[in-house]
Amino acid sequence: MVNQLLHYAQQTEALEICGFISSKDGNPARLYPVTNIALTPENRFTMDPAGQIDALRRMRERSEELFAIYHSHPASPASPSVIDVEEAGYPETLHLIISLNTKGVLEMRGYRIKDNIITEVPLSI
Repeated sequence: MVNQLLHYAQQTEALEICGFISSKDGNPARLYPVTNIALTPENRFTMDPAGQIDALRRMRERSEELFAIYHSHPASPASPSVIDVEEAGYPETLHLIISLNTKGVLEMRGYRIKDNIITEVPLSI
């Protein structure tokens, strides 16, 4: 799943990708890419509302739960931007950020964002 996620980010390296990761029995299960409809997708993401609803519906149908929200940063580090913090939803959910800002190495980091407080979560990959 990590390789699939990193590959997806590389395929659209100039634009931020975004979506959900589901879990089943507490373990990550499946990627649900959602179209980024932001006006400036090169430095921001806004998930398509219909895509979000569809992904969450498919999770329910498969008895999965929301595990993480992911997005990429094509030209900045894998840490939440001010906008990421201001617009963060699902406070109990892991937020994964993939950075393509490094040469030859992709960086992915996880965070919990609640009430404008950012807590990094160590990832076991």
